[in-house]
Amino acid sequence: MRDAIVIGAGPNGLAAAVCLAQAGKRVLVVERADTPGGGARTAGLTLPGFLHDVCAAIHPLAVGSPFFRELELERHGLEWIQPPAPLAHPLDEGTVLLERSPDATADGLGADAARYRRLIRPLVAGADELTGELLGPLHFPRHPLTAARFGVRALVPATTLARSVFHGEPARALLAGLAGHSPVPLTRFPSAGVALLLAVLGHRVGWPLARGGSQAVADALAAKLRSLGGEIECGRAVGSLDELEPARALLLDVTPRQFVRIAGDRLPGRYRRRMMGYRYGPGVFKIDLALDGPLPWRDERCARAATVHIGGRLDEIAASEAEVAAGAHPERPYVLLAQPTLFDPSRAPVGKHVAWAYCHVPNGSDRDMTEAIEAQIERFAPGFGRLVLARHTLGPAELERYNPNYVGGDINGGLQDLRQLYTRPVPSRTPYATPLDGVYLCSSATPPGGGVHGMCGYHAARAALRRLNGGRAPLSARALRRQG
Repeated sequence: MRDAIVIGAGPNGLAAAVCLAQAGKRVLVVERADTPGGGARTAGLTLPGFLHDVCAAIHPLAVGSPFFRELELERHGLEWIQPPAPLAHPLDEGTVLLERSPDATADGLGADAARYRRLIRPLVAGADELTGELLGPLHFPRHPLTAARFGVRALVPATTLARSVFHGEPARALLAGLAGHSPVPLTRFPSAGVALLLAVLGHRVGWPLARGGSQAVADALAAKLRSLGGEIECGRAVGSLDELEPARALLLDVTPRQFVRIAGDRLPGRYRRRMMGYRYGPGVFKIDLALDGPLPWRDERCARAATVHIGGRLDEIAASEAEVAAGAHPERPYVLLAQPTLFDPSRAPVGKHVAWAYCHVPNGSDRDMTEAIEAQIERFAPGFGRLVLARHTLGPAELERYNPNYVGGDINGGLQDLRQLYTRPVPSRTPYATPLDGVYLCSSATPPGGGVHGMCGYHAARAALRRLNGGRAPLSARALRRQG
C-alpha cells in the first residue's frame, strides 16, 4: 500500500507530493491530462513555432515561495529570466515602472517619491518574513512586528490606500494595477494587501518568467518528485474515490465542487452543503497572440518589462473591476499583458513574438472580449493590430473545460474576499483536512489561495504527515536535508 495518492499534477498537487516524498513516503500522483502542469503549462496554441503559456506566465509568487526556494528547482532544469523591470504601467501621459529598486521606482513617481519610499521600504526589508506569514493558513504571527507593519496598510481597500497615501496619478495608477490582480474590486479588502505583496515581491525577488515557458516550472517539480522516488500517472481521470487503490492518505488538488462530485455519498450532509455554498469569483477572458514583431508601445519604456498593466488611471481600473463584480462587462477592461519573447526569444520563430493578455469577466460569462482587450492594447501600442498573425481565445467555458478547477473561468480557485481569505473552503483549524479520514484538499481553494507558489500543497502535505507520523510534527525540508 502506498503512503499517499495525490489527485492532480498542478503546482499544488506536485508540491504536496514532493513534500510527502521528502519525508520518505511512497507517493503516486494521478493526473487527468496527458502531462503534468495544471496552471503552469505551455503549448502551441496559434501557429507552428509559437509557444504560449496557457495560464500563468509571470511568477513573482513562485520565486517568493518559501517551499519552492527550499527545493532548488534550478537543479532540475528551471531557469528564471528577470526582465530589467518587473512591470510597466502606461498612462495616456507617460509610463510608470515598478523597478527592482524601491528608490528607482520612487524616482519615477514625482512628488510621491518620498511617500512611496516610506510605504514600501519597511515592507521590503521584512519581505522574507512577510511571505512566510502570508503564504499559509491563519496563525498567530511568528513575526508580529512585520505582520503588523503590513496589516496596518493592507487591511483597507486599494482605492483607500492609494488616495490616502499618494497625491499624484502615477503612484495611484501603479497601486491600482497591482491591486487589479485580485479577484475582488479595488473598493474591497484584501485588494490593498494584494497590491502591497506584489510590489514587495517585485522589489525583493522580481517578476520573472521561466525560460521556455511556464511548463518548465511543472517539469522541474515533476523531476524533483521523481528524484525522490515519487510516481506520476498521466491520462487518468478520477471520477470517484472508489476508483483509487488503497493508500494511507489521499490529497486532492481540486476545488469544492469537484470534491463533492468525487467524494459522493461519503461526505456528511452538513459538510457537503457548506462545500456547495463555496463562492467562486470572477472568470477571465484570455487571448494569446502570435505577432509579426514586438508590440509598438507609444512609450518604449514598456519594453523593459515582461508584464504590462493596461487600464490607465486609478479611477478607470477601479470602475472596470467594479463593473465585473456587479455582473457587467466593462467597455474598457483592465488588461494584464505579458510579452515574454522580448526576453525569451526561444518561444517564437526568429523575429516573431507572442503576447498573452486577459481581463476579468463575470463568472460563467459567454461574452467575447477580444475586441475590448485589443482596443485597450491599441490605446497604448498604436498599430499593434497590424502585427497580429493569429490569435487564440479562452473564455470561462473553455477554461473550465481545460481545467475543471476553473469553475466559471475562475482561475483563482474561489473568491478570495474577506469571508474566504483564510476560511477557504470552510472555517476550520486545519482547512486542508476533510471529514473523511486521511483525505485532504491541497488546491488553491485552501489557504493561501491562488497563484503558482505550491504553498497550498505544502501545508496540506504537512497536515497529512502529522497523521501519517502519529501526530508528530513533520520536519521541514531543510531539517530533512540536515539529517541526510
